[in-house]
Amino acid sequence: MTINLKKWAGLGLGTAALSVGLAACGSEEGEAHHDHDHGAAEHTHAGEMGEDSHDHSGGEQGEAASAGGEYGEGEGGEGEGGEGGEGEGGEAGYAPETLEIPERLAFMSGHVEAGLALYRAGEASMAAPHLLHPVSETHEAEREGLDALGFQPSVFEAVSQALEDGLPAEDIEPQLAAAEANLAQMAAQAGGDPVATISFLMDTIVEEYTVAITDGAISDPGEYQDAYGFAIVARKRAIALDPTADDLIAEIDALIALWSEGPVPVDDPAPVGQVTAQTSRVALALPQ
Repeated sequence: MTINLKKWAGLGLGTAALSVGLAACGSEEGEAHHDHDHGAAEHTHAGEMGEDSHDHSGGEQGEAASAGGEYGEGEGGEGEGGEGGEGEGGEAGYAPETLEIPERLAFMSGHVEAGLALYRAGEASMAAPHLLHPVSETHEAEREGLDALGFQPSVFEAVSQALEDGLPAEDIEPQLAAAEANLAQMAAQAGGDPVATISFLMDTIVEEYTVAITDGAISDPGEYQDAYGFAIVARKRAIALDPTADDLIAEIDALIALWSEGPVPVDDPAPVGQVTAQTSRVALALPQ
């Protein structure tokens, strides 16, 4: 499989409006990108989050982790060419310190969910940068205020250490489950409006997925994977909101299904317009 990697450093990435999503269903891929380009001028990068524009495409697992706990993330994210510093590109649209605690937790959780899924799929080198978010100094702003919710850094440090040690996911399933449990515990304590959090996640998915796809191919695997992780978090928030909300959960399940191999990159990803349309359906299914 060939993944076309492109550098997105310096681009202002707009949040695609949910209202255009249903109209975008079935549209040509180029039209979806055209819509996003118009929105880009309205929203600029805030802060230096440069993780997801990095190269997740491969490399030895041992290269994924460095002695300081930082991973050399290039291609418009942290330290192009492995320099380690944050680049100009960065996370699509958000600085974590500007987010309220429930959204900040959902944001960090999306990265972790992507990393856990990749680890379980046997893609340790791809998983590693996502799983940095709860433990590295680079992403410290995402964790601001989470200690009061019961954040347990040691749980995530154990997972990162297992990655560095080259352990397969099946050998550390209890640690992976513990990471998921801590995320759930914090979500239960975070408060806020779950509807607003799910809406935030849908908006973020559109941004990240639009960055991820170029000319019908995955140009940024990291953003593709993060968008998947945010969809998983949205499902968990929906169940916590109302376990009987079958319509909402079904729409989120339909969204998740658009990643045919989960967060593992594929040659024929769903078109941007299709993902945008499905996020709109999720938004319409939210309680008013």
